[in-house]
Amino acid sequence: MTPKRSEPGRGRRAVVVGGVRTPFVKAFAEYLPLDTIALGAAAVRGLLERYPIPRKDVEAIVWGGVILPSQAPNVGREIALDLGLPSLEAMTVSRACASGLQAVTSAAASIERGEVDVVIAGGSDSTSNAEVKLPPKLVHAAAPLVFGKRTRGDVLGALAQLLPLSEILPRMPKIAERTTGQTMGEAAEVMARRNEIPRGAQDELAARSHHRAAAAIASGRFAREIVPVQVGGTEGGRWVHTDTLVRGDTSVEKLAKLEPVFARDGKGTLTAGNSTALTDGAAAVLLMSEEKARALGLAPLARFASWAYVAVDPGDQLLMGPALAMPRALARAGYELAEIDLVDMHEAFAAQVLSIVKMLSSDAFARLRLGREAAVGDVDPNRLNVHGGSLALGHPFAATGARMVTTMANELQLTGRRTALLGLCAAGGLGAAAVLENAAV
Repeated sequence: MTPKRSEPGRGRRAVVVGGVRTPFVKAFAEYLPLDTIALGAAAVRGLLERYPIPRKDVEAIVWGGVILPSQAPNVGREIALDLGLPSLEAMTVSRACASGLQAVTSAAASIERGEVDVVIAGGSDSTSNAEVKLPPKLVHAAAPLVFGKRTRGDVLGALAQLLPLSEILPRMPKIAERTTGQTMGEAAEVMARRNEIPRGAQDELAARSHHRAAAAIASGRFAREIVPVQVGGTEGGRWVHTDTLVRGDTSVEKLAKLEPVFARDGKGTLTAGNSTALTDGAAAVLLMSEEKARALGLAPLARFASWAYVAVDPGDQLLMGPALAMPRALARAGYELAEIDLVDMHEAFAAQVLSIVKMLSSDAFARLRLGREAAVGDVDPNRLNVHGGSLALGHPFAATGARMVTTMANELQLTGRRTALLGLCAAGGLGAAAVLENAAV
């Protein structure tokens, strides 16, 4: 077995000191006036208020983003500027739905390389403010006029290029693969059929996610990670204090009444109830070197034992990446799945989560895709997404990874458990995983 990273002699370590997130809300609702920069600034501001370290000690921001504003794509830098931190260097990374975890692990890596001691990492997305792009045909025809050619002939020539008009109308953004044209929901429907995941099992997972998230809210479990967000200014504005998508009163019976939404033949099993809703929100994590945390008198929550990123053919099973990334992260950290106390998996779709769980428990999959004789192991439902997941909480694309790190770091510290395994699927056939260890154990 590979030596665990927590063992002596592993060198400089990055630790998670704390994390916060905004409440997650349904797209085109409470956060409509707030773009991804404003949501990110709200999360980072809340993080600095909750952990009042000297701002001069913060050396960088590493931020994740998926729906990036074209005029200011370096969202991390814009957050620093909006918070009055002009000397704080920042960059923005994009790895689809794994962007938040990528930001956090990139920050951890820079700390462990000795480049910095204190970094804020996280991610934000506002589906409500996704830009509607002009069709290239319109841009190409209008460009000569914009850049100075405005004779009558130029204008008539440009207008002639615009026909038929149906080809120059803006089109609604669609979450689809560029290479295959397949939407994520369609891909998850394929996974459900190929892996024989029944509708009832999907609805059961969705109901459990909502019930566990509702219980976490009611018990105050999320109180230490959520920071309220003010919308509409200091006068006449209102505050958002809690997640708005969680439905604690849902049931398998209620979910069973919903119609399939992705299968073109109408015979699918994926519905609005067992699929993640479009969501706005942000999450931020404070990372430090162990030495710096001690110097500031802060008790770390967790440290990274490993992380892994993989890719599969998008034309195969688009969202199967975690089934490859999670075993790789376990091997790098020197753990077996049976040794892991908590498993937190991004719930893009119930079918996708159940497919990954089935793959991990399959000897045939292990031989075919992992190069090992025996299955990775069974995922205990009692240890999986103990406080719900994206099906209940929502999924602001680049915020989810940072949300998962925060929730699991808190859970390790509060319960005294030792380890947590994270797994995320992402567009483009990407998969991501990480192993967290309790910093106090």
